[in-house]
Order: sequence, then structure tokens, then C-alpha cells
Amino acid sequence: MIPEWFALVFIGLAGGLAVGSGFVAFITVLDIVPRLAQMSRTEGKIHSYEYALTAGAVVSTWVDFFDWNGHLSGWWSAPLGLFAGCFVGLLAAALTEVLNVLPILAKRMQVQHAVLHLLMAMVFGKVAGSLFQWLLF
Repeated sequence: MIPEWFALVFIGLAGGLAVGSGFVAFITVLDIVPRLAQMSRTEGKIHSYEYALTAGAVVSTWVDFFDWNGHLSGWWSAPLGLFAGCFVGLLAAALTEVLNVLPILAKRMQVQHAVLHLLMAMVFGKVAGSLFQWLLF
């Protein structure tokens, strides 16, 4: 009979491989890293971006796996939050640009002349929602 822990390890590894494969496929198929490098005019640093992305995923997994807790002062919250927000914002911007979401949305809503206003509404909505969640909850 197979020990219970072996089944749990197998299920955990299988789930992790499935999620990791989906993440890699998402990043690779949509060319997120090269597009981010192109948008920031740092095409020569693509390997550094790839290493940083891989290292961040591995470190985050280890931190979550071992339930580590960081005891940093409040002064670290703002820069870490700023960097995390910049990463998520750039990733979202690259994804929407790769998929051409904004032009398609503007065409379907028949507001091609106001794409800048549509973009600013999305940005301000995201900022307002983040501040609401951060300050009140």
C-alpha cells in the first residue's frame, strides 16, 4: 500500500508542474518578456529579465513553501509595493498591447477617437481600486 504522504507529494508536484507550465506557456507564447524589453528600450537585457522572472518565481515558491515571514519596518512597504505595482502594471500593459485589447474595445464601443480617455479611465480605475483596497481593507 502506498503511504498517504507519497500520494500528497505526488499530487502537490503534479499541481505545481501544471501551474508552472501554464505560467511559462503564458509568458512564452505571448512574448511578454521581449515586448517589455522593447517597450522599455532595453532589448539587450532580455536575459536579465528572464533570470529575474525565474528567480522571483523560485524564491516566491520557497517563501510560500516554508511559510517564511519577513519582519521589515514600515519604510520598506512603500518601495516594495511600488516595485510590485510597476511589475504588474508593465505585465498588464504588455499583455493588453500583445492582444490588441484597447483598439478592439474602442472599435466595438465605437469610441475610436477617445482611446486615450479609455486608457486613462482604466488606469485611474485601477489606482482608485488599489487605494481603496489598501487603505480600507
